[in-house]
Amino acid sequence: MRDAMVPEQTSTASRAALYLRVSTGRQAESDLSIPDQRRQLEAYCAGKGWTLGEVFVEPGNTATDDHRPSFQAMIEAALAKPAAFDVIIVHSFSRFFRDQFQFEFYVRKLAKNGVRLVSITQELGDDPMSTMMRKIMALFDEYQSRENAKHTLRAMKENARQGFWNGSRPPLGYRIVVAEERGAKLKKKLEIDPIQADKIRLIYKLALFGVDGCGPMGFKAICNHLNDNNVRTRDGGRFGIDAIHKILNRPTYKGEHHFNARDHKTKTKRPEEEHAVCSVPAIVSAEEFQAVQDSLRLRHSSFMSPRFVAAGTLLGGICFCGLCGGAMTLRTGKNGAYRYYTCSTKARMGKEACAGITVPMDKLDDAVVDHLERRLLHSERLEVLLGNVLDRRAEWIDRRHAHVTELRQRASTAAAKLSRLYQAIEDGVADTADQDFKDRMKELASMRDEARADADRAEAAIDRLGPNLTPEKLRAFALAAQARLRAEDGSYRREHVRAVAQRVEVLSTKEIQIMGNRTDLLRTLVASTGENTAILEVRSFKPKWRARNDSNVRPSDS
Repeated sequence: MRDAMVPEQTSTASRAALYLRVSTGRQAESDLSIPDQRRQLEAYCAGKGWTLGEVFVEPGNTATDDHRPSFQAMIEAALAKPAAFDVIIVHSFSRFFRDQFQFEFYVRKLAKNGVRLVSITQELGDDPMSTMMRKIMALFDEYQSRENAKHTLRAMKENARQGFWNGSRPPLGYRIVVAEERGAKLKKKLEIDPIQADKIRLIYKLALFGVDGCGPMGFKAICNHLNDNNVRTRDGGRFGIDAIHKILNRPTYKGEHHFNARDHKTKTKRPEEEHAVCSVPAIVSAEEFQAVQDSLRLRHSSFMSPRFVAAGTLLGGICFCGLCGGAMTLRTGKNGAYRYYTCSTKARMGKEACAGITVPMDKLDDAVVDHLERRLLHSERLEVLLGNVLDRRAEWIDRRHAHVTELRQRASTAAAKLSRLYQAIEDGVADTADQDFKDRMKELASMRDEARADADRAEAAIDRLGPNLTPEKLRAFALAAQARLRAEDGSYRREHVRAVAQRVEVLSTKEIQIMGNRTDLLRTLVASTGENTAILEVRSFKPKWRARNDSNVRPSDS
């Protein structure tokens, strides 16, 4: 029984279209496969006595989908009424499609319009056996394509793990350089582009500290600042919000480029274990990158209500009712003439849910900032609060210095042993052909290089921590932090207040509790002096620095 979807081949002269395709851009540039395909197809067409029509060339496109310009143009011409040609000739069915379902879909679609698909290397008839063989060939082509993709991906992931660049356009701030040659293949790596990298550092600085230390800026604010100051992209265009979002969330800038992080078809994120991490030069420190992630997380709607992220309310999002734990929200009276913090639970559910507390906004704002300025940010108070943190910091630094000394000593010992082996070679005592001798030299060189690299990383970690904090420096930090609480016009700087005090609980109209985290408080103090290693935003709402009841302040006393 003849396949109803494929018309019977006739002896009359047919109009033929040629479809030529190679998989990669490199094959297209070499100009080898396509001319050979064309020569063979033209010879086949002449042997059949078919009239040669249009030639469709697809340079460097995969056959696993139909997102191919020349392919779509050919299909459009084949499905016209009447069709522009009777036969489509390919070198093999894999040139047409490497997806069995799509292959059959288009073959049947063409057949309905009287157009046949012919392979010069896989000639088949119109009988059921030929139809089955065609389907099997298409299925095998799909399997082979998937296997090739799997092996290619595995090789590319290993290439990335070794620190080499797999291709594509480098991220802003980097450029591609040839690292080494392996035969005819050039292995490439990323290096920092000095000019473009400054833009990345500026974006991270704005996200952490803002303009002149005014406080962290969001995506849109950063975007507007860059465009207003004529800071342009690599191509000379204007920055967009999406570009800023990708830059601030891309781990490449801290030295970890994640290859195979997304599915190239669905664009969905792959599991972390499927990523291949490529080590690249870092433009920002790991601490700065993490600080930005913490700041963005706090601004996310899953952590804080969007109305508090950009609102002008000083304590919005960090002020809570001490009776029920609900948020204190803004309420106004007399057409906005009076502004209050009031319990949202009572406002939504009535007195039965919570008795509720209402405090004039200016009174509570002043009380909180006054306490932060006069009580918390006082050098003696800070020494008491941060004593344990500073002690642990000093202890950590001492351990690190001891570790560095040990690593340096280990590297010196290995270098001395290696030097003696070199001397033995020069004196003719050692035989360089001895494999054990070679292995020992290689082992000592590896020990020396690893110890030196570990020591350098340990020293860099100490440097990133910043200078030792003495009581004098702590006093200077406190003064700088006090100055940053207020803007030049006397208003309060919301972001800095929120960085120092992460939670305010209103217990009554006369008593409140201000809570925060000692470690985050220390980071904020260091950030007040412009240290880029400090985290300006907080990472959690863990009440730890409210050590005694004298941290409580009373709005009525202020």
